[in-house]
Amino acid sequence: MVSDFICRYNVAMQTVTGVVEVGKKRGTVLGYPTANIQLDNAALSGIYVGRVLVDNDSYTAALYADPSRGILEAHLFDFAGDLYGKTITVEIGEKIREKVKFKDDAEASETIKDDIARVREYGAQHQ
Repeated sequence: MVSDFICRYNVAMQTVTGVVEVGKKRGTVLGYPTANIQLDNAALSGIYVGRVLVDNDSYTAALYADPSRGILEAHLFDFAGDLYGKTITVEIGEKIREKVKFKDDAEASETIKDDIARVREYGAQHQ
């Protein structure tokens, strides 16, 4: 079955399924909590537009793929709840940017804020 998300966004999509694990909670500290699952694809790296499927619901998400840590982080839009231990499926869409190193938390927070705005804008333009 082709995802409605794939059709709307008109991008080649990869899918990763995994159990949400407790991470370092750095995203939460910065104001952007993430659901973290294992990532086995070393070719995926950077920030992407995504969609997360959990408990028969679907959420647009900003994704961060970090192959050096083997982790895929998803910041779900308009979601409130606890995902630890739940199995989620993440559809990975358009790449927004490459991974960068930040000089401090303020720079990281501002860049993440901009990434989220770009993902939201992308989603609004491709509905």
